[in-house]
Amino acid sequence: MSRRVRRKVIKKGKVVSASYPEIEEDFIGLEVNEAVDWTSLPDDTVIQLFSCLNYRDRASLSSTCRTWRVLGASQCLWSSLDLRAHKFDAAMVVSLASRCVNLYKLRFRGAESADAIIHLQARNLREISGDYCRKITDAALSVIVARHEALESLQLGPDFCERITSDAIKAIAFCCPKLKKLRLSGIRDVNTEAINALAKHSPNLVDIGFLDCLNVDEAALGNVVSVCFLSVAGSSNIDWSVVSNSWHKLPKLVGLDVSRTGIGPTVVSRLLSSSQSLKVLCALNCPVLEEDTSFSTGKNKGKLLLALFADILKGISSLFADTTMKGKNVLLDWRNSKTNDRNLDEIMTWLEWILSHTLLRTAESNPQGLDDFWLKQGAALLLSLMHSAQEDVQERAATGLATFVVIDDENASIDRGRAEAVMRDGGIRLLLNLAKSWREGLQAEAAKAIANLSVNANVAKAVAEEGGINILAGLARSMNRLVAEEAAGGLWNLSVGEEHKGAIAEAGGVKALVDLIFKWSTGGDGVLERAAGALANLAADDKCSMEVAVAGGVHALVMLARNCKFEGVQEQAARALANLAAHGDSNGNNAAVGQEAGALEALVQLTRSPHEGVRQEAAGALWNLSFDDRNREAIAAAGGVEALVALAQSCSNASPGLQERAAGALWGLSVSEANSIAIGREGGVAPLIALARSDAEDVHETAAGALWNLAFNPANALRIVEEGGVPALVHLCASSVSKMARFMAALALAYMFDGRMDEIAPMGPLSESTSKSVSLDGARRMALKHIEAFVHTFSDPQAFAAAAASSAPAALAQVTERARIQEAGHLRCSGAEIGRFISMLRNPYPILKACAAFALLQFTIPGGRHAVHHASLMQSAGAARILRAAAAAATAPMEAKIFARIVLRNLEHHQAEPSL
Repeated sequence: MSRRVRRKVIKKGKVVSASYPEIEEDFIGLEVNEAVDWTSLPDDTVIQLFSCLNYRDRASLSSTCRTWRVLGASQCLWSSLDLRAHKFDAAMVVSLASRCVNLYKLRFRGAESADAIIHLQARNLREISGDYCRKITDAALSVIVARHEALESLQLGPDFCERITSDAIKAIAFCCPKLKKLRLSGIRDVNTEAINALAKHSPNLVDIGFLDCLNVDEAALGNVVSVCFLSVAGSSNIDWSVVSNSWHKLPKLVGLDVSRTGIGPTVVSRLLSSSQSLKVLCALNCPVLEEDTSFSTGKNKGKLLLALFADILKGISSLFADTTMKGKNVLLDWRNSKTNDRNLDEIMTWLEWILSHTLLRTAESNPQGLDDFWLKQGAALLLSLMHSAQEDVQERAATGLATFVVIDDENASIDRGRAEAVMRDGGIRLLLNLAKSWREGLQAEAAKAIANLSVNANVAKAVAEEGGINILAGLARSMNRLVAEEAAGGLWNLSVGEEHKGAIAEAGGVKALVDLIFKWSTGGDGVLERAAGALANLAADDKCSMEVAVAGGVHALVMLARNCKFEGVQEQAARALANLAAHGDSNGNNAAVGQEAGALEALVQLTRSPHEGVRQEAAGALWNLSFDDRNREAIAAAGGVEALVALAQSCSNASPGLQERAAGALWGLSVSEANSIAIGREGGVAPLIALARSDAEDVHETAAGALWNLAFNPANALRIVEEGGVPALVHLCASSVSKMARFMAALALAYMFDGRMDEIAPMGPLSESTSKSVSLDGARRMALKHIEAFVHTFSDPQAFAAAAASSAPAALAQVTERARIQEAGHLRCSGAEIGRFISMLRNPYPILKACAAFALLQFTIPGGRHAVHHASLMQSAGAARILRAAAAAATAPMEAKIFARIVLRNLEHHQAEPSL
């Protein structure tokens, strides 16, 4: 796979609450090499700088001098902590506890961090927000709230809190009398006792969210008379008749969110018409409501219904008396205005939160039939929400953009229309600006969105033009693994485009990606897969491949192939090594990979992986590496012959890509006669014949090449006959659409029946053990007939007649052009192979003479990659004399004569060239 998209809200980075754009603007234009006397900065500037760092960097910077140690301990710097991107355990608590006396806000991730919060001794903590809460238990949550009685806001989600029950909710009610906001996701059962406890003991509770819960007691929610904002989005098993009869009585209910539920038009109408306080009802992605095409909200003036069939931003603008606030800029206009309307500000703040949550959840589930919504409203809504002052809203909006464009994350497929809608609305520049934020959570989510959008070539071009490559290369150097991972994913997708590879290298992206592998060599499968995938794409470019090697990429990738157990990393590391080794003589990477300790052994071992993608890329790497003579023998010594034969035997039902690479690796190894003999003895002939029967052109062409090499050895030639290979090769020779497949099949048949196999073959019928009844004579007649037919397909009668009547270069050139197989110029033959074709010119079978001359023509055509090498071998073998004899032989076929004359002309051309 050459690119990757990410749909799910899997990982988020760290966010720091304080934001000082004026400092950001000053520092953007600061040259790295400018001298700055940091010790002369005013104290308030230093404190602002400290506020932009995570707690580890803050502590590290504080250790540089006594003054900064004092400033770094300022209580204003420790009012908020975001620990999501860091390991927060009991040991870390000890180092932070003394600074957290006045901690006001805390964001954490996972059960281990939740357990550590208990010991933080932050008695004044007001806000706790956690994600990845699946493993948090009632006991842990109960102790947390018991230790923090001043708590005003508790949010756990958006992933499901599977182990939290109503018992923990009761503990929250009993322990947190000042609680104002409670949002919990994925609770299995929120029962009557829990909700009544909240109603009784949390009189200030104005914002309740029970999201994606399995059961919520809707009748008990009608008892929480303090609630102003209520969300049950995504919750199931709600009795809407109870809701219809009770929730409209809530005296302070201003905003209600029932998105992604089964609410119908009757209940919606009842709530809007009966509630005296309700101003906003959000019912996005509610199928029952949306199916009623006759439903109208015009009767309830002064009340807003947000639904997919309505203009959402226009509806929101109706909340404002100021008529200038309208259209898609309403959220931005509100943020920039000074309404002095606290109630309206609270509604808008809540609306931002629930919209970002519902849009993300909808994007994740990707229901059918929403294309029109996403193109006309969804993209604009997400972009508008990315301007929010609420960090979690910004993050969810960026993640929503990364998610809603994805059609198929396994195949890296995105919706072109959605991606380009984001681009048209200015989303690329906005995302890149967020990626430059010093808040690591935003960096990670913005980089993820950029990565997914960049699967589209037009968006990738826009990202590059807006300076996105430099931004992503910088983020790839982040000490925050989650940020680096998403940035590496962005570079992975951008590096698919040939036009971006050089820019990534110039931005220092190659070095950053290699460094990532060393930095996160353990415990970072996601970042390792993305870094290796990006390096694989870059290594396909000759110049970039050399930069990868210079940056230490060979060692890094071999280390992954040897040590990493995650199949995605193994696959991309093997693909990167394959691409590094694919440049032949243009650079020394092929040899360098082979010489890296443990590289070949690791790749051989990966061919035995249970994962097809890993096997395919490992076989591809061995194929490319086998072009180097030393590598070829080293692969065999590392058990490559046995492993690749076993792979070929097992891949009859595999993908064409794996089949091609398995056959290709055997083809590469079989260049050596010793390896060719070993492949035959290990049982490699039968699976190659099976692959030669494949309908996939690349597969049968590669298998034909391997069989051609194997057939050079008489024992292997006999095995091919015994295993039924003649009909398979004859079929290729006659019917393949690939000229190369037909050519190599014909050469394999010529090797098999030029007489050398007769010295070891039994007379008459083949051995009974093969259950074959075809005699060698019959097989020979079949083979020679189709070799002749193959050669004739390149014989134009008029051109041959002109060439026979005249030795003019133009006439021979016309024949050459008609006969030329372009790809054959890349084949490299040994002296023994060239010698065999020269000997074949004197074979008693006329068609083999023509076939040999045709082959030598292909190998010596000027401009061919190895034409000079082949000409040199022929001159050393005294081929000119034999060619002249063939050209003049009265009994030789016309094709043999003309092709022999062309080969002589080619030799003269190469002899006249300067020695290379």
